[in-house]
Amino acid sequence: MIGMKRIGALAAIFVVTALVMRYAASAEDTPQVSIDNFSFTPATLTVKAGTKVTWTNRDDIPHTVVTADKKLKSTVLDTDDTFVTVFNEPGTYKYFCSIHPHMTGTVVVMP
Repeated sequence: MIGMKRIGALAAIFVVTALVMRYAASAEDTPQVSIDNFSFTPATLTVKAGTKVTWTNRDDIPHTVVTADKKLKSTVLDTDDTFVTVFNEPGTYKYFCSIHPHMTGTVVVMP
């Protein structure tokens, strides 16, 4: 009976470990743009169509992510807020912070 309990515990540990590893891999596979010191880093990001991109505001002041045509538009992001979008269509997406227009970035979406 003790052997079965140990097998059950090991199986539970295996399942939890697999779930944690899957979540960690998903987080790493999602390209990140950091907003810090009045800049987007990386300034240019190249991804494949269908990729989800996450922006995180690391500054102490609010920022936005918006394209000139407003097809991509975040709410105002306070410190540690995120904005997530999926780029389904290939193309070049130039964006800026509408509060600080000198802040610019580009996402290049490949087929």
